[in-house]
Amino acid sequence: MTTVAGVGRGLLVAAMLVALVASGEAQGPFRITYNVDRSAAGRTKITGQVFNDGGTDVVDVSVTAEALDGGGKVVARGISFVSAAIRQNSSAPFEAVVPAPPTATSFRVRVSSYRPGMGFVQTP
Repeated sequence: MTTVAGVGRGLLVAAMLVALVASGEAQGPFRITYNVDRSAAGRTKITGQVFNDGGTDVVDVSVTAEALDGGGKVVARGISFVSAAIRQNSSAPFEAVVPAPPTATSFRVRVSSYRPGMGFVQTP
């Protein structure tokens, strides 16, 4: 027999897990490849692929691209929506624009938010 308190605790735990994933703290099983195009003055275009190497589909995937100075400090940031869904063992392309100053010497890209999919995900 399931009690109301037991169901409430289960929902609370599930909500906490979703909040942790959506916050960007848990980055999951992602692999990212990207190219940096600095040909436009004052802005850098980063294009690439996000690979979902995990055992479950993911939804509402976004990336954060950061420009770093020589000391590794973030000097600019761009956030981009990647895809409504990336199936397990699949990938999706992305493009992010970073207003990178001349002091930027390198770039990094990470999945900054996503939610685990609940079974088979269909995309439009």
